[in-house]
Parts: sequence; structure tokens; C-alpha cells
Amino acid sequence: MPVSILIVFTRWPEPGRSKTRLIPLLGADGAADLHRQMALHTISHAREVARREHVALEARFAGGTTDRMRQWLGSGMDYSPQGEGDLGVRMEGAFRDAFSRGAGRVVLVGTDCPGLDAPLMRSAFAALRRKDLVLGPATDGGYWLIGLRRPASALFAEMPWGTDSVFERTRDRARSLGLSVHTLESLPDVDRPEDLPIWEEAKKHSPSRLSGENISVVIPTLNEAAQIADRILELRAASGIEVIVVDGGSADGTLDRALAAGARAYSGPPGRALQMNLGAAMAQSPILLFLHADTRLPAGFAESVRWTLSLEGVVAGAFELRIESASRGLRLIERLANARSRRLQMPYGDQALFLTAEAFRQSGGFPEIPLMEDFNFVRRLKRRGRIAIVPAPVMTSARRWMQRGVLRQTLLNQALICGCLLGVSPDRLARWHGSCTGSKRG
Repeated sequence: MPVSILIVFTRWPEPGRSKTRLIPLLGADGAADLHRQMALHTISHAREVARREHVALEARFAGGTTDRMRQWLGSGMDYSPQGEGDLGVRMEGAFRDAFSRGAGRVVLVGTDCPGLDAPLMRSAFAALRRKDLVLGPATDGGYWLIGLRRPASALFAEMPWGTDSVFERTRDRARSLGLSVHTLESLPDVDRPEDLPIWEEAKKHSPSRLSGENISVVIPTLNEAAQIADRILELRAASGIEVIVVDGGSADGTLDRALAAGARAYSGPPGRALQMNLGAAMAQSPILLFLHADTRLPAGFAESVRWTLSLEGVVAGAFELRIESASRGLRLIERLANARSRRLQMPYGDQALFLTAEAFRQSGGFPEIPLMEDFNFVRRLKRRGRIAIVPAPVMTSARRWMQRGVLRQTLLNQALICGCLLGVSPDRLARWHGSCTGSKRG
């Protein structure tokens, strides 16, 4: 039987190039975050179709790279660039390639239509058993789905993309070519500020297995009074968030400020691993996120966490890193850290590691060692599944690098990693670290 192929047209969620008409309202990062969420929403429905039907799944992307897209959206589907040219050229190329590989039915969708779900995708494939062309008209005059059972390159040539006549002109051209047409229901895209309520409603019906689940954010602290209240208030502004602060013996009133800001706050034994394990034990949510007190999460972090943990084969995730500084040296550190995270699946603690509470328990929690607990924990998690990196950055303080110098701090970090990989005991590494920095790690 000829294979059926479902193609999702999307793009790498780069701020400034994603959902550009929403940037004046949401900002570049907020618009990119909306695109991330909507793309994951569509991919989740597409995966459901691929699981239940004899359908191969592909992502055709703009921006980014194959490795970055796979790290974001997961395995189980093929990835390839959309190529150059206008939308019509790129879509025609995707159909031509699919048919050249023996496809019998091909459906192509975008990620701008929240109402596009698995039943609609399945109905498009069903319609292609008796019709040549299937179109899903958008209320703005375009279309949110197009399906073919044989090549029809003339459908895409010299079309006024972006106008309110695309659907009608495509349907009329199909009929002039002798193609039989099936039309699906009309649905709205989300492109403008007034469209945002459509997306908010669609999220309630997400196929993500963790959609709507609460998240416990665990923050280990040591003398963080200057910023802990702001961090807690930022987190509590998101829905479904429980904030747990575990203090390791602060002398500046951190614990009192955390309580006053509305967190569940505890005094625990000093040591980041001990504090995070205690916070996880106190957590009441099915998802855990471990956050440093000097790190801010991106807009929409909760949805990104829930979607990411729903991806096939993912055991844990983290965010990309951005350091709050204009230093060129720290820009290089960011690029290297993000490349390491994506390629090696080795994020560090300042990238806000998250996972389900069940996975945390099954992995034994953080090893209770003086330092490098995040490095060792992630290595352990990698044996259980994929560590996904959300293509949105946390913003972390540059204070470590500023206090010790960019080069010195970087060399110190790399020396600790090498020592860990060579089997040097954590206690010995901690003594060496203390002698180099003259401080204890909280």
C-alpha cells in the first residue's frame, strides 16, 4: 500500500522572526514563545494521527538546523528544510518530494491554526480516497490544510500569498485543472492580537498527557534575600505553579522573605543537592522544576515544560542559557553552553532542569555530594531517555563570572567536569574548588 505522509510546515522559534505581527503586543520573546507552544500543539495532534493511522510524519522547517529541530520536537519523524522561494515554491517542493518517494496521499498543515486537531487531519486523509484535493479554509481567506493524492504543481504558481483570496483562487484553479475538491470546515488562524483568545481556548483541549498539570518549582537558597521575593512573585504569576524554597542557612533573612512572598519555605541542611532533594520530597505536583535563585524563567515556561515532557522518549528537559551581561566573552560562553546542551544533552543546573516527580524518584534524586550534583544527575537521566532543550532561554545572573573573571570561572568549571569524568571523588573536588574560590557552594 502506498504510504501516506503528513507534513508539518513550521519554523525555528527565533525571537524577531516568529509571529512578527504579534511582536508589538507580546515582544519578540513572547511572540516566539507563542509560536513554540502552537507548534508543539500541532505536532502533538500530528503524532496522534501518525500513531493511529498508517501515516509517516515529517517536519519541514525554516530557520534552525535539523539537529536543533529534532532536539526541540523529538524523534519519530523526519526533518528537512523548506528550502528557498515563496510559500508556494516551498509547498510544491514538499509535495513533489513526497510523491517522488511513492506517497499515495499527502497532507500538509501549518502551525497557526489552533482548531486543527487529529480528527480533522484524519478526515483529510479519508477524503483523499475519493477526491484529488482537500482544502481547509481559514477565515482570513487562506487555508490551514492542503492535501493531494497526485502532483499538481500548477496549484501553487503565481498565487497571491498572504491575501484574502488564496483559498478561493486555489479552489477555482483546481477545478480548472480537472481536480475534484473536498472542503473542510473554516477555522481561524492566530496571527493578530485579537486572535489570542482562540489560542487560549484551544490549549484547554491539548492532547498533551501533561496538559494542565501543576508544577512545583524548587529553589535552593543561601543568602538570596535581595532577589528571592521577586523570583517567587514572577513564578506565582503563572497558573498551576507551587513554589518551594529550601534554605541552607542564610544569614540575611532569605527564609522570611520567601515566606512573606507566598512560597512554601523550609530550612534544610546546607548543600544544593540536599536542599533540592528535600524540596522535591515536599512537592505536591506531578512535575518538578529546579531553579537557581539568580535565574529567571522565560515567558510561557509552564506550557513549554508540560509540552516538552509529553514528547516521546523525553525523560527530562531544560532551557537554553542566556547570561545577563553585555560581555562578549559571556556571549561566547552562552553559545558554547547551548551547543553542548543540544548536542550532548548535558544541560547544567542554571538552565532550570525539569522532569516528572515519578522520573525524579525512579532516578534516585540528586546525588548528595558537595558539588557537581547537576552534572552527575543529568548523566544518570540520560541512561533513561532523552534530555530535551526548550528553544527559549532562561536569564541567569553574571555574578559568578564577574566575581572571578570570565576566563577563570570558565576554566574552573571545565576542570571540575574533567575531574568528575576522570573519577576524582566529589569531596576532593569540593576541597579543590573551595581553595580556588575561597568560598562554600550553596
